[in-house]
Order: sequence, then structure tokens, then C-alpha cells
Amino acid sequence: MTDRNKGYIFAELEVTDPELFYSEYMPRVRPVLDKYQAKFLIASDAPKVLEGDRVVKRIVFIEFESPARADEFYHSKDYQDVIDYRFRSARTHLYMMDGVVPTN
Repeated sequence: MTDRNKGYIFAELEVTDPELFYSEYMPRVRPVLDKYQAKFLIASDAPKVLEGDRVVKRIVFIEFESPARADEFYHSKDYQDVIDYRFRSARTHLYMMDGVVPTN
């Protein structure tokens, strides 16, 4: 068990240009995620909203070894070089958060 918390990026997306998103953004972002040892925990095109009045089309939940590593990924030149493909192909709410340090 680790004694430090993980870092996470959570995204709510509505893909507006599937061709651009899946043929240009995804192939470019995958190697960057691999470089930063990111792990996809959830990627769903059918999230079920149990409470609230939001309509969420797609969610992605990615884990990094630490909050600093998640921040490093997001602000890296590698990611910034491909982020425009996402901006042009999807509407996104993106969140960065710290995990909870395990107590046992």
C-alpha cells in the first residue's frame, strides 16, 4: 500500500466532431498518456446520471502516480501540442484532483 495519494483527471465530454476526435486527437494523446504512466480507470459513452439535471455524454477518469504527475502531464509541451485537437472536436469539463491517502 502506498503512503501518498494518487492524482486524477476527470473529464466530462461531448464529442462534437467524432472524426477529428477519434482519428486525430486520440492517436496523439495516447503516447503522451503512456509517457506519463497514466491509467484509464473509466471511459464510458453511457454514464448514468443518478442525481441532478446534467446530461453527460462521455466520461473519462485517469489515474496518475501523484497529483504532481497529473499536473505535469496536463501542462507538458507534449500534451499542449495535442490539446487543440480536443478543443476543436469536443466540449469538455476537465477536473484535476488529489486522491485520498490510504489509512490502512
